[in-house]
Amino acid sequence: MTTSQTTKLNDPVMEDPSVYLDDPNRKQLELDTDTRQGPAVFRWLTLGMEYLIGAILVALIASVSCNVVGRALFNHSLPWADELARMLFIWLVFVGAAAAFARYEHIAVDALVRRLPIRFAHVLYCIQHLIITALMGVMLVGGYQVIANSSGRSAILNVPLSLLSLSLVLCVLFIAVVSLWRMWVSLCIIRQPEKGV
Repeated sequence: MTTSQTTKLNDPVMEDPSVYLDDPNRKQLELDTDTRQGPAVFRWLTLGMEYLIGAILVALIASVSCNVVGRALFNHSLPWADELARMLFIWLVFVGAAAAFARYEHIAVDALVRRLPIRFAHVLYCIQHLIITALMGVMLVGGYQVIANSSGRSAILNVPLSLLSLSLVLCVLFIAVVSLWRMWVSLCIIRQPEKGV
């Protein structure tokens, strides 16, 4: 055997990574702005959130950089920069969570669902989104109570603290509505699986 034949025998066959990234069973549940899949309002809100994430990230970097430069060059800390960075980070986390949910980018173990027939896979998707909706309902009630009971303001920037809780409420509300839509789509596919193919 020649060396080229030996290397061909020893090379493992590389699988296509899209096999593990794309789940054909959940294709109907995904929002895609390029192919205009999913309700237009969800697509536009997702795009808006992604632009907002970019703006928050730029503001967060600028705020932290101002404080670093102030400490390093002028030996003077900017107290408002720390407070602003904390607030921006809270908004970044919740808006990012909602946008990632819309794009189906949260971590999930889907080895079983991928191998199921489409009808059974959507039964599991329906249960999954029912649980998500219930949890978001609990968080929505809690977030609303926090907003209703928070009357304080931040120490330096004098921003209402309810503004921070608003990020939680908006995130949870968006996730709950998208979950309800996905449950509806799953129920339609369970009733008529040929439409989901």
